[in-house]
Amino acid sequence: MTAPEAENVRVRPAPRRRSEWRTQAPVVAVVAVGGAIGASARYGLTLVWPTPEGCFPWATFLTNVVGCAVIGVFMVLVTDVWAAHRMVRPFFGTGVLGGFTTFSTYAVDIRRLVGAGRPGLGLAYLAATLVAALAAVWLASAAARRVFIRRQR
Repeated sequence: MTAPEAENVRVRPAPRRRSEWRTQAPVVAVVAVGGAIGASARYGLTLVWPTPEGCFPWATFLTNVVGCAVIGVFMVLVTDVWAAHRMVRPFFGTGVLGGFTTFSTYAVDIRRLVGAGRPGLGLAYLAATLVAALAAVWLASAAARRVFIRRQR
């Protein structure tokens, strides 16, 4: 290319990229709203079903197990069954279900049981929650695959 030809070539400026914050702000917002909903539901459950001192924390146990089962079904739905809007997984999966299930309350409950002189019950609760939550997510996702994938055929 000669010098005069090079002068006539127009160089397009690079397209402006949206700032990282502008692309992530909606995701952060839906996670926050979903988390507030899930945490409020969990808190409401503990008000309805309080745990007496030194007793097995059934409300937290069932919250975590049910939440894990719902996560199993939800993940099958959004990955294998239908194409969800890009905000569904952050809102419901991370926000609502992340706020509903709780590792921190589970850990505090174990500490309370041990502090109340019930270390055996605390250890049983620790193990039972882990086993039941893992079983719930596995069984729920397997059942959801069987039900929803079979319907699509």
